[in-house]
Amino acid sequence: MMKRTQFKRIGTAGVAALAMGALLACSENKPAVQAAPEKVQGVAVIEVRKATVPDSIEATGTVRAALSAQLASQVMGTITRVNVHEGDRVRRGEVLVSVDEAQQQAAYASAKAGLQASQESIAAADADYALADSTMNRYQTLYDKKSVSPQEYDEVKTKLAAAQARRDAAHAGKTQAEAGVSQAGTAMGFTKVRAPFDGMVTARLAEPGAMAAPGVPLLTVEDPSRFRLEAQVDESKIGVVKVGESVPVVVDSLGGRPIEGRVVQIVPAADPASRTFTVKIDLPSNANIRSGLFGRAYFPRGKREAIAIPKSAVLSRGQMQGVYVIADRLASLRFVTLGNATGDQVEVLSGLQNGDRIVAQPGYRELSGKQVEAQR
Repeated sequence: MMKRTQFKRIGTAGVAALAMGALLACSENKPAVQAAPEKVQGVAVIEVRKATVPDSIEATGTVRAALSAQLASQVMGTITRVNVHEGDRVRRGEVLVSVDEAQQQAAYASAKAGLQASQESIAAADADYALADSTMNRYQTLYDKKSVSPQEYDEVKTKLAAAQARRDAAHAGKTQAEAGVSQAGTAMGFTKVRAPFDGMVTARLAEPGAMAAPGVPLLTVEDPSRFRLEAQVDESKIGVVKVGESVPVVVDSLGGRPIEGRVVQIVPAADPASRTFTVKIDLPSNANIRSGLFGRAYFPRGKREAIAIPKSAVLSRGQMQGVYVIADRLASLRFVTLGNATGDQVEVLSGLQNGDRIVAQPGYRELSGKQVEAQR
């Protein structure tokens, strides 16, 4: 009796376990219910269309002052004063750097002494000549009266010629001494380095106590009122550039908005290393422009078909750019390759096709995988 009862109990438990396993198996085979995508309403959606856009050549370059000078001393000497720093405004003729002038002062004093000596020599030579001339006049009268011999007459005449030669040499020596004084005075002026024009100091390259030498730059001065972009154009595209034409220029530090420049010069020789020509473009007056800024110039060469989208539609993800593309009302992020920007539009080189629908202004919203209700 006990064995039969135990068997019945085990049989009942096994049936229950089998029934539970069957229920679990049925529940696992039943497909899971997916959550509905989140809906986002009021999103501005635009359709991408090809359009005719200006075709241009982009050339990069550096902004430089139209008028710039590196100042150096014309004499050797120790720098005693540097009167300016970077950013200081200077006026034409203002003394910027002073060099020790002891050597030049000594040379000037020597030249002045030489001039004084030459003046004394002239006085003596003039006196000798006056005496010889009066003697000659007397001997001429006596010679005419046959009162002196021809030899005596010739001796007096020779003395007059010698006195005249000494007088002429003394006057020539004075001219030479005066030139020496002028040269020494000019050399003293070289100990003062002056501003060549009204401008701004952009580099201070020497300090008091250093040795100044001819040709070694001490300061750099620029005219801050006129700047140019010196752009490099490939030799295969230089034919598009025309002197005098207006071209848009973008300087990143000015916010990326194009400004109008004018081509003023095409350097006639190409750089043999890069095979590019330097094109100089005058820029309009702007207080925020500085030397050394990076800039891009766009030289027009007609029109072409391209896809352009608003800049507001572009998202940055690290070093890549993308846009939200709408397909079946679901948004997905698609990376694109961008080209030139004009105003508030930017060209898309790859990643979008004609007819694609994109989010115009995603802002900082995360829309990937969400259902977008377009703004009406």
